[in-house]
Amino acid sequence: MATGWAGDGAVQEQIDATVDDAVQRARQQLRKGPGLKHCEECDAPIPAARRKAVPGVRLCVACQEAQDAEQRSASLYNRRGSKDSQLR
Repeated sequence: MATGWAGDGAVQEQIDATVDDAVQRARQQLRKGPGLKHCEECDAPIPAARRKAVPGVRLCVACQEAQDAEQRSASLYNRRGSKDSQLR
């Protein structure tokens, strides 16, 4: 497959890097240790049903949603860059 200026293994390297990043993000999100009875951010009580459903839970639903939204917006990037930047 012709890839222009990219080396022979560049496409596969890009795929591998993307997969590695996704695996690392997933591992960071795994819960560890016992869950908390109160949110570590806002100190709101965490319901027993949530503690049972999500082992190691540390945040209430509202704080978890805010953290998830922040992570989604921070992890958006383009590995290839724009065509304009490649032409300069």
